[in-house]
Amino acid sequence: MPIIVVADHAHINGGQAKVAIESALGLAARGHAVTFFAAVGPADPRLESAGIATILLDQVDVTTTSSLARFGVQWLWNQKAAAALGTLLARHDPDDTVIHVHAWAKALSPSIGPVLAASRAPVVFTMHEYYLACPNGGFYDYPVSAACHRSPVSMACIGHNCDSRGYARKLMRVGRHVLMRHTGMIDNLSAVITISRLQREVLAPHLPADTNWYDVANPIDAVPLGHKDSTTDETPPGGFVFVGRLSAEKGAGLFAEAARLSSQRAIFVGDGPQRAELEAAYPEAAFLGWHDPDGVKQQLRAARALVFPSVWYEGQPLTVLESLALGTPVIVSDLCAGREAVRDGVSGLWFRSGDPTSLAAAMTRLSDDDTARRMSRAAYDAFWADPLTLDRHLDRLERIYRDVALRSATLGIGSRPTSAVLRNAAST
Repeated sequence: MPIIVVADHAHINGGQAKVAIESALGLAARGHAVTFFAAVGPADPRLESAGIATILLDQVDVTTTSSLARFGVQWLWNQKAAAALGTLLARHDPDDTVIHVHAWAKALSPSIGPVLAASRAPVVFTMHEYYLACPNGGFYDYPVSAACHRSPVSMACIGHNCDSRGYARKLMRVGRHVLMRHTGMIDNLSAVITISRLQREVLAPHLPADTNWYDVANPIDAVPLGHKDSTTDETPPGGFVFVGRLSAEKGAGLFAEAARLSSQRAIFVGDGPQRAELEAAYPEAAFLGWHDPDGVKQQLRAARALVFPSVWYEGQPLTVLESLALGTPVIVSDLCAGREAVRDGVSGLWFRSGDPTSLAAAMTRLSDDDTARRMSRAAYDAFWADPLTLDRHLDRLERIYRDVALRSATLGIGSRPTSAVLRNAAST
């Protein structure tokens, strides 16, 4: 089956691109003819090695541009991306092709919407975030560091600055969102994949009632290493570790404060805009900077617990699952979807989102060595009893592709069928 994977980036710069690239590699290894279409390079060298045709536009994204003013035109309407995608789709038989979109908001822009809508090939969209529903992609109010409950593009939404950079960029986001809503992108999706229950709950009120939903968890790159040695000897478990971007929405400052309240040392693996501020305010904490994937796994394996204090609606935090796979319990915010993987009091602990006292209490509880060892074994056993492997992820994707292809052939259309079409098909 020819499969066209659409993403902002052709290299791994986060969980979203990682899933897009790893799944493309896996699908190609299963014999599918995969094409990877992206705006921003460089391309992961494994794509070429796997025989995957890569269409790369050599553009920048919103986080790497030297001038947001100059980038604004691309961000709002990337004509180059629309033309290139249109040319690519014209070379494929829509009756024998599936388009899988992973990302568009950082570089490709809403311009790809009309191209997708015009194609008769079925379009599958994985929701790694919330840009199809929320202008800033996260239902998150950055200035106050809290979840946002305003209706997207309502007067209350438009009149409120929720952007991390300022109100002018918020208005650009609103304009881009309005463009996206009128491109047909939402109304012509054959399938929408969500990566957690929480994500679907947040998105469902804002997408068409007849959306074809599928649940497909992201794959986790892990191998079964067995229970930690510390469970069988007298070596105490390690410390409390935070892995990721040091920013307000990730709860980095919340973790530092909770560590101080609980008389524990905060260990940060990562970097970000809050690092200098946190280093000055919490000199007792350890700031280790970014590590490569193997280095992150070593830190997680050695940790007493991963602390995941995110204060926004994270879709499915890969770090939480990687930690559990390594036998490290997780202390997780009760707001984000990471809680779905953690059995409170068994493989980790939940705490009240945004509350440093609640987080400190959880850290104090896990500072007990016996508790940490017991939760470590439970975390490892729970993950490996039903592991989220790449093969299982690919199995589910292939089932979805077959479903949408069959529905397209049965109904004679490539886009998401309307409710009336579905009713007519069901009655024949």
